Amino acid sequence: MPIRLQKILSAAGVASRRAAEALITGGRVTVNGVTVTKLGSRANPDDDVRVDGRRVKVTATRRYLLLNKPRGYVCTRSDPEGRATIMDLLGPIAAREYLYPVGRLDYDSEGLLLVTNDGDLAARLTHPRHGVEREYEARVRGVPDAATLARLSGGVVLDGRRTAPADVSLARERDV
Repeated sequence: MPIRLQKILSAAGVASRRAAEALITGGRVTVNGVTVTKLGSRANPDDDVRVDGRRVKVTATRRYLLLNKPRGYVCTRSDPEGRATIMDLLGPIAAREYLYPVGRLDYDSEGLLLVTNDGDLAARLTHPRHGVEREYEARVRGVPDAATLARLSGGVVLDGRRTAPADVSLARERDV
């Protein structure tokens, strides 16, 4: 039974469904030797599906890695600016399998990060409609006043878009 190509790519751990759409429209996906660029195209799981010439295995083993990302690494598979990525930390594992980070931490941030080849799980964890909470701890200079905390709790503008409201609180000094 034919399945949407985005779902096949996501199930194989190649990319999230949204990223799979970009692969398709970018002409990087073939089915049985024919380049597919139309969204909504379907294929059978046993068809020869390839991305950039590399065969997609739908029955790929799911991988779930927890990575303590240090400062000085970018949360992406590759960086056009040539900075070190979390894939560099994974070494041969990243070379053998198509793994990608679930979410992002800034270059100067550190913390726990999930890396997987499970596109469906990545979508459920990162898409805002699923309402998965995230928790961050930030160390700042000085002590933020009530007005600053109120502004933060109302959401902040990132990349021209306001984030969702957040619960903001001060950690006691001994907790940090």
